[in-house]
Amino acid sequence: MNDILDILIQEIDKGLKYSTQNFQTKNREYPAKEIEDSSLTELEKYHSAGLMRVNHSGEVCAQALYRGQALTANLENIKEKMNKAALEELDHLAWCNMRLEELDEKPSVLNPLWYGMSFTLGALAGLAGDKWSLGFVEETEGQVVKHLEEHMDKVSAKDKKTKAIMEQMRIDEEAHGQEAKDAGAAELPDEVKELMSVVAKVMTTSSYQI
Repeated sequence: MNDILDILIQEIDKGLKYSTQNFQTKNREYPAKEIEDSSLTELEKYHSAGLMRVNHSGEVCAQALYRGQALTANLENIKEKMNKAALEELDHLAWCNMRLEELDEKPSVLNPLWYGMSFTLGALAGLAGDKWSLGFVEETEGQVVKHLEEHMDKVSAKDKKTKAIMEQMRIDEEAHGQEAKDAGAAELPDEVKELMSVVAKVMTTSSYQI
């Protein structure tokens, strides 16, 4: 009982840190480090910040999903894969924080809510079985890649810093999805995919503004 309580306390602490603080890590270099910031109009700057706020919320969700799945995964190698992916997602979280800071903006105030919901979903996916958990990862990453590609089309062509960050994130997310597939992911039912898409739309719409 004490072990479970300790784990829950640790996860709550991590959730608050990742979703409410300007989390930074030095695992990998900032993709936009060598790119000079362009002179954006107020509208372009607002739009870039909104898209990065959405991406930041997405990374908060990804961190929670992976940690939830690692907690309930059956096989040790699946736990390791989830923890490894979670560590790599922390780079994305840090990069989004950096870009928002450069744009004089802040992450979404709804992030603690997204973290809690995503952690619960991840834990439930893990309990459903490792193949379904991996299938959840594959579908999630596939949807994230599509969102990032749409964002790269929508952001101002002048904003090369934001584009560079999104492109590296897209490459990483695509790799995570492929790794899940190669590890034996089961394809999710269409109804589950549709529900995930609806939830993602609610998150992206709200996080863009607040």
